[in-house]
Amino acid sequence: MTVRSILNTKGHQIMSVEPDAKLADAVKLLGEKKIGAVLVMNQSRLEGILSERDIVRVLGERGASALEEPVTQVMTRKVVTCKETDTVAELMEMMTSGKFRHLPVIDNGKVVGLISIGDIVKRRVQEYESEQEALRDYIKTA
Repeated sequence: MTVRSILNTKGHQIMSVEPDAKLADAVKLLGEKKIGAVLVMNQSRLEGILSERDIVRVLGERGASALEEPVTQVMTRKVVTCKETDTVAELMEMMTSGKFRHLPVIDNGKVVGLISIGDIVKRRVQEYESEQEALRDYIKTA
Protein backbone atom coordinates (compact mmCIF):
# COMPACT_ATOMS: atom_id res chain seq x y z
CA MET A 1 0.00 0.00 0.00
CA THR A 2 1.32 3.40 -0.97
CA VAL A 3 0.80 7.02 0.04
CA ARG A 4 -1.04 7.55 -3.26
CA SER A 5 -3.68 4.97 -2.29
CA ILE A 6 -4.27 6.69 1.05
CA LEU A 7 -4.56 10.12 -0.59
CA ASN A 8 -6.95 8.77 -3.21
CA THR A 9 -9.26 7.68 -0.40
CA LYS A 10 -8.64 10.54 2.05
CA GLY A 11 -8.32 13.36 -0.45
CA HIS A 12 -5.57 15.83 -1.28
CA GLN A 13 -6.83 18.82 0.70
CA ILE A 14 -4.21 20.67 2.73
CA MET A 15 -4.72 23.07 5.61
CA SER A 16 -2.08 25.78 5.65
CA VAL A 17 -1.25 29.17 7.10
CA GLU A 18 1.07 31.88 5.87
CA PRO A 19 4.41 32.38 7.64
CA ASP A 20 3.39 35.74 9.15
CA ALA A 21 0.09 34.43 10.57
CA LYS A 22 -0.22 34.75 14.35
CA LEU A 23 0.09 31.57 16.36
CA ALA A 24 -3.37 32.26 17.83
CA ASP A 25 -4.88 32.11 14.33
CA ALA A 26 -3.15 28.81 13.59
CA VAL A 27 -4.39 27.40 16.92
CA LYS A 28 -7.93 28.47 16.02
CA LEU A 29 -7.65 26.71 12.63
CA LEU A 30 -6.39 23.50 14.24
CA GLY A 31 -9.32 23.55 16.66
CA GLU A 32 -11.95 24.35 14.04
CA LYS A 33 -10.74 21.64 11.64
CA LYS A 34 -9.98 19.15 14.44
CA ILE A 35 -6.51 18.48 13.08
CA GLY A 36 -3.11 18.11 14.73
CA ALA A 37 -0.88 20.02 12.32
CA VAL A 38 -0.95 22.70 9.67
CA LEU A 39 1.54 23.41 6.92
CA VAL A 40 3.22 26.80 6.84
CA MET A 41 3.32 27.87 3.21
CA ASN A 42 4.43 30.98 1.39
CA GLN A 43 2.29 30.91 -1.76
CA SER A 44 2.85 27.28 -2.81
CA ARG A 45 6.27 26.86 -1.17
CA LEU A 46 6.53 24.76 2.01
CA GLU A 47 8.26 26.79 4.74
CA GLY A 48 7.55 24.58 7.75
CA ILE A 49 4.98 22.63 9.72
CA LEU A 50 3.22 23.64 12.91
CA SER A 51 2.01 20.83 15.15
CA GLU A 52 0.26 20.62 18.49
CA ARG A 53 3.60 19.58 19.95
CA ASP A 54 5.25 22.82 18.72
CA ILE A 55 2.47 24.85 20.31
CA VAL A 56 2.65 23.09 23.66
CA ARG A 57 6.44 23.49 23.72
CA VAL A 58 6.36 27.25 23.06
CA LEU A 59 3.51 27.88 25.50
CA GLY A 60 5.48 26.02 28.16
CA GLU A 61 8.60 28.06 27.42
CA ARG A 62 7.14 31.53 26.86
CA GLY A 63 3.57 31.47 28.12
CA ALA A 64 0.41 32.81 26.51
CA SER A 65 2.21 35.81 25.00
CA ALA A 66 3.57 33.41 22.37
CA LEU A 67 0.10 33.33 20.82
CA GLU A 68 0.78 36.80 19.38
CA GLU A 69 4.01 35.67 17.67
CA PRO A 70 4.14 34.72 13.97
CA VAL A 71 4.08 30.98 13.31
CA THR A 72 7.60 31.24 11.87
CA GLN A 73 8.84 31.70 15.45
CA VAL A 74 7.25 28.42 16.54
CA MET A 75 7.04 26.07 13.53
CA THR A 76 9.34 23.18 12.76
CA ARG A 77 11.54 24.38 9.90
CA LYS A 78 13.22 21.11 9.02
CA VAL A 79 10.26 19.26 7.53
CA VAL A 80 10.54 15.60 6.61
CA THR A 81 8.41 14.82 3.56
CA CYS A 82 7.37 11.75 1.61
CA LYS A 83 6.43 10.86 -1.96
CA GLU A 84 3.21 9.37 -3.31
CA THR A 85 5.14 6.21 -4.20
CA ASP A 86 6.39 5.62 -0.63
CA THR A 87 4.90 2.62 1.16
CA VAL A 88 3.04 2.66 4.45
CA ALA A 89 5.86 0.60 5.98
CA GLU A 90 8.35 3.31 4.97
CA LEU A 91 6.14 6.03 6.48
CA MET A 92 5.75 4.12 9.73
CA GLU A 93 9.54 3.80 9.96
CA MET A 94 10.07 7.53 9.24
CA MET A 95 7.43 8.60 11.76
CA THR A 96 8.67 6.23 14.46
CA SER A 97 12.34 7.13 14.11
CA GLY A 98 11.64 10.86 13.70
CA LYS A 99 9.01 10.94 16.48
CA PHE A 100 6.46 12.93 14.49
CA ARG A 101 2.91 12.23 13.35
CA HIS A 102 2.47 14.22 10.12
CA LEU A 103 4.21 14.01 6.73
CA PRO A 104 3.64 16.41 3.85
CA VAL A 105 3.45 14.59 0.51
CA ILE A 106 5.54 16.13 -2.29
CA ASP A 107 5.17 15.41 -6.00
CA ASN A 108 7.40 17.21 -8.52
CA GLY A 109 8.34 19.80 -5.90
CA LYS A 110 4.70 20.60 -5.05
CA VAL A 111 2.79 19.73 -1.87
CA VAL A 112 -0.05 17.40 -2.87
CA GLY A 113 -1.27 16.18 0.52
CA LEU A 114 -0.61 15.53 4.18
CA ILE A 115 -0.55 12.08 5.77
CA SER A 116 -1.03 11.59 9.50
CA ILE A 117 -0.37 8.58 11.68
CA GLY A 118 -4.15 8.39 12.08
CA ASP A 119 -4.54 7.97 8.31
CA ILE A 120 -2.05 5.11 8.38
CA VAL A 121 -3.69 3.36 11.33
CA LYS A 122 -7.12 3.69 9.73
CA ARG A 123 -5.86 2.19 6.48
CA ARG A 124 -4.05 -0.67 8.26
CA VAL A 125 -7.20 -1.55 10.22
CA GLN A 126 -9.20 -1.62 6.97
CA GLU A 127 -6.58 -3.94 5.47
CA TYR A 128 -6.73 -6.33 8.43
CA GLU A 129 -10.53 -6.38 8.36
CA SER A 130 -10.52 -7.19 4.64
CA GLU A 131 -8.01 -9.99 5.18
CA GLN A 132 -10.09 -11.45 8.02
CA GLU A 133 -13.23 -11.35 5.88
CA ALA A 134 -11.40 -13.06 3.01
CA LEU A 135 -10.16 -15.79 5.37
CA ARG A 136 -13.67 -16.30 6.79
CA ASP A 137 -15.07 -16.63 3.26
CA TYR A 138 -12.32 -19.07 2.35
CA ILE A 139 -13.01 -21.24 5.41
CA LYS A 140 -16.76 -21.23 4.70
CA THR A 141 -16.20 -22.51 1.16
CA ALA A 142 -13.53 -25.07 2.03
